[in-house]
Amino acid sequence: MSEVDPILRRGDEGGIATLTLNRPAARNALSVALMTELEKALAAIAADSSVKVVVLAASGPAFCAGHDLKEMRSLTTREQVAVVFDLCSRVMKAVVRLPQPVIAKVHAMATAAGCQLVASCDLAYASTDARFATPGVNIGLFCSTPMVALSRAVGRKQAMEMLLSGVPVDAATAERWGLVNHAVPPEALDGEVAAMARQIAAKSSYTLKVGKEAFHRQLEMGLDDAYAHASQVMTENMLAMDAAEGIDAFLEKRPPVWRGC
Repeated sequence: MSEVDPILRRGDEGGIATLTLNRPAARNALSVALMTELEKALAAIAADSSVKVVVLAASGPAFCAGHDLKEMRSLTTREQVAVVFDLCSRVMKAVVRLPQPVIAKVHAMATAAGCQLVASCDLAYASTDARFATPGVNIGLFCSTPMVALSRAVGRKQAMEMLLSGVPVDAATAERWGLVNHAVPPEALDGEVAAMARQIAAKSSYTLKVGKEAFHRQLEMGLDDAYAHASQVMTENMLAMDAAEGIDAFLEKRPPVWRGC
């Protein structure tokens, strides 16, 4: 990587924005600089109506090695450390709260905060070469913030096994546990993610936005409140122009023309 290469690359095509972590020599460790760029990129995408889907990818031999431990060891005060973990939490929440669906394309190892990043995405596809771990316990630093996303993506026993042992799980296990949607051969990963991204990008951006937001909000509610909220969202959705267009197009056996509202 040359000195002019950005640590986060963005490419846009057909309503799909691809963000690529680009610190290959550091195994894409989440330095303050990289997390800052990621936070800014997500904010820009949230305000960009041309983007329907986001793909989160990485360059080099690893997807993401978690926090930059050399950088973390250089911090000398509680306040400095807290700033880093607060920034990381904001980035993870920005992924969840982004109006557009986010797909993780995991070609290799994702550990600690890197595993957290995968767990925070709406969908995740992994190469069979990929591995996933929360190994902080091995160095005396329990993966407490990765735990938040991980415990919302997999079962309790599976999350605790990863958190307590620090042992990596392979892509097939990650698929079985629900951390990733599918594990595919390395040569098929790009095509698998591109096909899903294009399929989602063909939908109404308005419908994707309200659906993703409602999904995450209802997860935090009890059953009665979840149904009440979902019913309210669906009522508003039903009255939207894209719902009318979609239903008419279905009945008339023609492709819909979305307006995003």
